[in-house]
Amino acid sequence: MVKIYTDGAAKGNPGPGGFGTILRFGKHERELSGGFRKTTNNRMELMAIIAGLEALTKESLDVTIYSDSKYVIDSIDKGWIYGWMKTGFAKKKNQDLWTRLMRSYAKHKVRLVWVKGHAGHAENERCDQLAVAAAEGHKLAVDEYYEMNVG
Repeated sequence: MVKIYTDGAAKGNPGPGGFGTILRFGKHERELSGGFRKTTNNRMELMAIIAGLEALTKESLDVTIYSDSKYVIDSIDKGWIYGWMKTGFAKKKNQDLWTRLMRSYAKHKVRLVWVKGHAGHAENERCDQLAVAAAEGHKLAVDEYYEMNVG
């Protein structure tokens, strides 16, 4: 069982943003983070999960993802994403990241768990620290899709 803890942050919405991810498998743990110069909180919530799933080197794993993003959790658990995919994401934001997420998601047996943000959940708090630090970092990456199509 792989556990992935995630969080995203944006300083302004849009503004500089970052994501933080913790992967845990048995005794092994790995932290991932990244920052972008202009993005949104929802994009960073998606990126946190994408980073975790894309870091997995094997397929068909049992994965539990912990996120404080109702946007992401509900979109998948309530099946909205599948309708969006059928319509080619017509009038939906973040189609580039949703497509990327679902490509990785389909490779595993994924369970999503919502956790309340900023409520003392140790891993969520750590992911928030990683995300904020990434958003405040230097030499932030360009969220090309966002900047070219939205911002």
